[in-house]
Amino acid sequence: MGRIVIRRLASALPIMAIVSVITFAMIHLIPGDPAVAIAGLSATAEQLETIRRDLGLDQPVLTQLWRWYANVLRGDLGRSLLLGQPVVQVMTQRLQVTLALSAYALVLTLLLGLTAGIVAALRQNTWIDQAAMVFAMIGISLPNFWLGLLMIILFAVDLRWLPTGGYIPLTADPLGWLATSTMPAVSLALLQAGLLARITRSTMLEVLRQDYIRTARAKGLPNRVVVMKHALANALIPIVTVLGIIVSLLISGSVVTETLFSIPGVGQLLTQAVLNRDYPMVQGGLLMTTALLVLVNIAVEVCYALLDPRVRTDGS
Repeated sequence: MGRIVIRRLASALPIMAIVSVITFAMIHLIPGDPAVAIAGLSATAEQLETIRRDLGLDQPVLTQLWRWYANVLRGDLGRSLLLGQPVVQVMTQRLQVTLALSAYALVLTLLLGLTAGIVAALRQNTWIDQAAMVFAMIGISLPNFWLGLLMIILFAVDLRWLPTGGYIPLTADPLGWLATSTMPAVSLALLQAGLLARITRSTMLEVLRQDYIRTARAKGLPNRVVVMKHALANALIPIVTVLGIIVSLLISGSVVTETLFSIPGVGQLLTQAVLNRDYPMVQGGLLMTTALLVLVNIAVEVCYALLDPRVRTDGS
């Protein structure tokens, strides 16, 4: 098990290095000047030159990249040009918001997707199966930003059940957090729940046709035991694969959702950083986000090893 984790961490280092180089190149190709974003349009040429010199922006691009890598190896991702705070500190604060929202959306995805997929497989070719698949198709087809706008109009503007936006931390007020996070989480979860429902249904149908399932039923085992202990347990590997992708999509999909609902998470932070050409924040933020997604993939590998001894044997 430990060798699997070490091997995946080692293979992730080149990926993170490539991502950081691509991000560095792209942010320097965006039109605009961060010195102007900091000092304003009324700043003089001397003021702008001073800001560029203080931030090291007057150095050659390769020199800036080398200095950034040297700081990363020391655990220093730099300071935000606009916020004036360390990138690690700002990202850590914003990650708490994004991860809380993503966890809420993941719980909703599991509840809706697994339930719809299992029920559809058990009631194949019935109206229940068709209704579940219609739900899945609607979820896959609806863009999360469009669904979010509809929810704001209905539940916030018309019915006034929920606030239109903003965010209350979970530790400050659990009920307030639930009220401000429900619509964003649902808009994130519905798309992924539809995908999970379809994968769960197809996988469960394949497993339910196996001989050992017929044997378990012939032995008189209760249907609940057959479905949960034998069928679902053996269908979990492809489902775990999809869950790894879903978690990555929930984190990356927060960019649009957080902007739409005015949630101070990583998505909103990186959007503002790109618009204002905040080099250190964009580079450090994407590097930390990439590291988080790598950890998600490693967690999927560990789940593989726990569910399938063959993976554990091959990785040892």
